[in-house]
Amino acid sequence: MRNLTNDLIRSGRIETTEARAKEIRPLVEKFLTIAKKQNLAGRRLLLARLQNEKTVERLMDELAPRYASRTGGYLRILKSSKARKRDGSQLAIIEFIQ
Repeated sequence: MRNLTNDLIRSGRIETTEARAKEIRPLVEKFLTIAKKQNLAGRRLLLARLQNEKTVERLMDELAPRYASRTGGYLRILKSSKARKRDGSQLAIIEFIQ
């Protein structure tokens, strides 16, 4: 889950299974809420949870100011009509709202 959240924060949009998208959505929204406080304790907490400094920098410096006036609902899950060939899992795209 950590790698999936890091990829989402780094790229802004990923394609994964619908179940995984629903699973990481609350995690990323909590991380963004912590980043919006813009304090050292929040930065350290995010660094401990995400374990990637570039991801934390992007979260604190780019994404948090963009959603400063928004109280929640930072992500969107779009269900795809595609399914994976090997197991038939439904795919979805999870992305940040502009």
